[in-house]
Amino acid sequence: MKGLVPQEVIERRIFVIRGQKVMLDRDLAELYDILTKNLNKAVSRNIGRFPVDFMFRLTKDELKNLKFHFGTSSWGGSRKMPRAFTEHGILMLSSVLNSERAIQVNIAIMRAFVRLKQILVTHKEIAEKLEKLEKRMDKQDKYVIAIFEIMKSFMPPLPPPPETPSKPKGPIGFSM
Repeated sequence: MKGLVPQEVIERRIFVIRGQKVMLDRDLAELYDILTKNLNKAVSRNIGRFPVDFMFRLTKDELKNLKFHFGTSSWGGSRKMPRAFTEHGILMLSSVLNSERAIQVNIAIMRAFVRLKQILVTHKEIAEKLEKLEKRMDKQDKYVIAIFEIMKSFMPPLPPPPETPSKPKGPIGFSM
């Protein structure tokens, strides 16, 4: 069995389409190490397990938007629009694809979804705190300075500038 895919690779394959975080059938098939057509056959045999809030087909405009996003002119040899699976649809895939790799990949995908949710919550909290601070500002520079100090505390320190060796300089030009 191949090694599992790093979480960062999974996170890059999660898209927001129709306001939902989804993964495409071709990306999931690649992660599960199966052909896309085999994944879609398994889904078609169990279509009752995938209501529209679990899985949907992309429209031509959505596919065109994805192609534009990635700068590609084609999307493989598929004749049908790709399927997009929501988090719940991916969970349902684990009951349809019953292999050890599918189980392990699903665990990794669920961890990626959880991590993305945690990141969004953290960013929301920071944005709310900055908004409150902005509302309290009454044209006083001390608050602006405080914001910059807070931002600096989150950043790693800059490395010191490289030292230039001080060599004695000789004469320039040709000697005769």
